[in-house]
Amino acid sequence: MLNSDISARRDAAISNGVGMQTQVYVQRAANSEVWDVEGKRYIDFAAGIAVVNTGHCHPKVMDAVQKQAANFTHTCHQVLPYENYIRLAERLNEKVPGRFEKKTVFVTTGAEAVENAIKIARAATGRPAVVAFGGGFHGRTFMGMSLTGKVAPYKKGFGAMMPDVFHVPFPVELHGTSTDETMGALTKLFKADLDPERVAAIIIEPVQGEGGFYAAPAELMSGLRAICDTHGIVLIADEVQTGFARTGNLFAMDGYDVSADLTTMAKGLAGGLPLAAVTGRKELMDAAQPGGLGGTYGGNPLGVAAANAVLDVIEEEDLCARANELGSRLKQRLEMIRERTPEIVDIRGPGFMIAAEFNTKDGSSPNPEMANAIRAEALSRGLVLLTCGVYGNVIRFLAPLTVPDDVFAEAMDILEASIDAVKEA
Repeated sequence: MLNSDISARRDAAISNGVGMQTQVYVQRAANSEVWDVEGKRYIDFAAGIAVVNTGHCHPKVMDAVQKQAANFTHTCHQVLPYENYIRLAERLNEKVPGRFEKKTVFVTTGAEAVENAIKIARAATGRPAVVAFGGGFHGRTFMGMSLTGKVAPYKKGFGAMMPDVFHVPFPVELHGTSTDETMGALTKLFKADLDPERVAAIIIEPVQGEGGFYAAPAELMSGLRAICDTHGIVLIADEVQTGFARTGNLFAMDGYDVSADLTTMAKGLAGGLPLAAVTGRKELMDAAQPGGLGGTYGGNPLGVAAANAVLDVIEEEDLCARANELGSRLKQRLEMIRERTPEIVDIRGPGFMIAAEFNTKDGSSPNPEMANAIRAEALSRGLVLLTCGVYGNVIRFLAPLTVPDDVFAEAMDILEASIDAVKEA
C-alpha cells in the first residue's frame, strides 16, 4: 500500500474542507515515533497538535483504556453514570488553578468546551456579550469561529458570525502591539461600542496556539482580572492547547499571579482519546439548569479512563520538569542556528511549547514561504513539524514530553539540516 494511492482515494472521498499538512498515512505509532503504510519512520514533533503529550500509546494509558473497554464503552453519563467520571472531575477541581471551590463538566472537543464555557458565563451573568483577542483560536463551531481572531481559513465563506462577539488586539511586541495598547483598545471598546455591564466573559489563551505561540504578558492577565472583577465579567482561560504539562506547568495559568473563573481543556487531557472539559467556580458552574450542559458522548468512559491515567503519568514521570528541560534544550539549539540564520526573528514559548518565527532576510516582513519550506524539507527527512501564526511564518514544536533523548537529538540534527538546505536552495 502506498501513500499516493491512499491520497487519491482521500481526494475522491473526503471533503476538501478538511485541510491536511502532509500525505503521510500512519500505520502505527509509539511514543514520539510514527511509521507510515510504506514502512517509513518519522519523528513526531506535532503530537496530534499537542494531544499526545504523554506519547503515542503510552503503556499505562493503553492499559487503562483496554481495561475500561473490557467492562463497557458507553452508557451516557446522564443515563447510567460511572464512578471514574466523578473521580476525574474531583482531580481537575483540585488541579485547575484557582483558590476557590470548583466543579467540572465533560464534553468531547475543545470547541465544545469553549461553547459550554460561554453558555455557563451567560447563564451565570445574564449577559450576552463576549470579548476575545485577535489571533486567538477557539474552534470551528459558529461560536468558536466567531471568537477566533483569524479570518482565513476559519471564517472565510461561512457567512455571518455570532452576534455580540468583539475583538481587541493581542499584545505582540514583535508586531508592534504593546500591553498598554491592548488595554487601551479594551477601554476604547467599552467607551465607544460596548457597555461592560453587558459583557458576560472575556476569553483568552494564556499562550496563543494557532495564532503563533505568543504568551500573554503577566501585566495583561493582571489587567484583565482587575477589569473582570470591577465589572462582574467572567474570565475564561482557554487551555485547550496549553494544558497538561505542555508549558512546564500542568496549566499555563499556574504561571500567573491571577486565576481565571472558568478553564477550558481538551487535547492533552486524554492522551489521544476525544475528551474535553470545563472546570470553574462552583457558583458559575451551577448556574445552568439540569439538562442545559452535557452531551451523549460527553465524558465517554474510555476517554475518562485514559485521562485519569494521563494525570498519573504526568505526576509519576514529572513531565512538567521534562517539558522545561526539553524546551530549554530546543531553545539553545535554535539560538545556535539563529546565529547564521537572520531570518529567525524570534524564539519563544514556555516549557516545551516553543516557536520560531521567520521573516525575510532584512527582517522587514513575515516569511511564510521559508517556514513552510522548512516544514516540507524536514518532513522529507523524517521529522514532522507544524506551522502556525496569523501570517503563517511560525514553526511550532509540539513533540511528546516523553520523547527519548536520543530521538530528540536526532530531531535537532534533522531540523538544523533542513534549515540549512532551505537557505542554500
